[in-house]
Amino acid sequence: MASTEDKAANKENVSSWKDSIYNPRTGELLGRTASSWALILLFYLVFYCFLAGMFALTMWVMLLTLDDYVPRYRDRVPEPGLVIRPNSLDIAFNKSDSKNYKTYVNHLESFLQRYNDSMQENNDDCISGEYYMQDDGEMTKKVCPFRRTFLSLCSGLSDTDFGYQEGKPCVLLKMNRIIGLKPIGDPYINCTIKKDHPVQMHYFPSEGRIDKMYFPYYGKKAHENYVQPLVAVKLLLTKEDYNKELAVECRVEGTNLRNNDERDKFLGRVTFRIKVVE
Repeated sequence: MASTEDKAANKENVSSWKDSIYNPRTGELLGRTASSWALILLFYLVFYCFLAGMFALTMWVMLLTLDDYVPRYRDRVPEPGLVIRPNSLDIAFNKSDSKNYKTYVNHLESFLQRYNDSMQENNDDCISGEYYMQDDGEMTKKVCPFRRTFLSLCSGLSDTDFGYQEGKPCVLLKMNRIIGLKPIGDPYINCTIKKDHPVQMHYFPSEGRIDKMYFPYYGKKAHENYVQPLVAVKLLLTKEDYNKELAVECRVEGTNLRNNDERDKFLGRVTFRIKVVE
């Protein structure tokens, strides 16, 4: 049996442990009085308010240096890449099965909605072959029209299947938007297929030209209704080309834009594969 001294010692230990949390004799909580806790909380409240104020002031000063219309730093993307529509680098379909290529057709049709005449009729007529400079101080820039009718057989108007039903598919190409870009020369798109015998292609607009009147681009906010000029390539595949995977490379030519950088295979060019099953 525990002695009277042991019981007294246990009670003292329990009392000491409870007092470390709350001491009713001194009114201390966790070793501090109410006034001490109030001073500590007041200090941290002032301290964190000061930090929040410093952060807000820093952000406000930084935002004052930014332009709503033009990014401050544009050196990471000095030249445009080349992209294709439909949005796939591996195009494969059975030309006898409409369900098989319907995804590509729907994507092209959806993409070209912004190029309908109803969307382009309010844009300004521009002078072909000349940059459309708008440095007159107006914040909202005017837009040169690019109608889908310019794409002729690949417009989806006369042929709603964009050539996929007949095994002669259309592919649309465009350059990425770069603010202030003014390509020197007369840019055009040229595509080649890596195989033993050449494959004929039709380009729309003629010769795959990209008119300089669509440059420069002034940014998403200033050029709100801007649409990129397109080049459509219709691949005139024959039966000899069916059931084979063909690698197609398209490049921006005729200008100072880079298209042969081995570190970036999408800079001024794009390579995609196409396979048509009969």
